[in-house]
Amino acid sequence: MTSSSSPTAAWRPGMPGSDNLPSGPSGRPSPPSGDGHGPQAGPPTVTIGSYPDYPSAQRVVDYLADNRFPVERTAIVGTNLTLVETVLGRLSTGRAALLGAGTGAWFGLFIGLLFGIFTAGNWLAVILVGLVIGAIWGAVFGAVAHAMTGGQRDFTSASSLRASQYAVTVDADVADQARQLLGRMHLTPTGTTAR
Repeated sequence: MTSSSSPTAAWRPGMPGSDNLPSGPSGRPSPPSGDGHGPQAGPPTVTIGSYPDYPSAQRVVDYLADNRFPVERTAIVGTNLTLVETVLGRLSTGRAALLGAGTGAWFGLFIGLLFGIFTAGNWLAVILVGLVIGAIWGAVFGAVAHAMTGGQRDFTSASSLRASQYAVTVDADVADQARQLLGRMHLTPTGTTAR
């Protein structure tokens, strides 16, 4: 006599009816794809040139494109990245409130335009009210946010990533074709391309 399996019994390989289960997350387990070491890498690449600035690397890829090279198999890779934070000026509570008012005014204008579309009455008044309310709330939030830092960051800044070099890479199987084309390309000392 065979015992019936209870609904709480876990599925195991070789159980009756296991051949009828679909593969996937709720059915028969399927082996993971790949070798278990993360996402599979693309085809091997070769660096065909390294340039001090992005426009020079861009000119090389543009030259390859103009000469019917399959540029979808190229990449511009920035190397030796550096985070540069440029200080724009001093930040006081008043200036933080002013910057917040500007940001809030833009948001209020957007909301006012959105509500103004669906208003049957004076839509211009709705837009202006949204702009004013947004500016007031933005100023309040800007001043409060700056006051809460306790003087730890009394300046404004902009951050950017900069690379010291830009390498142009191509798939290994088309590297010889790219090198032949680049042999015909002449870079002048100023970095401009003569064709």
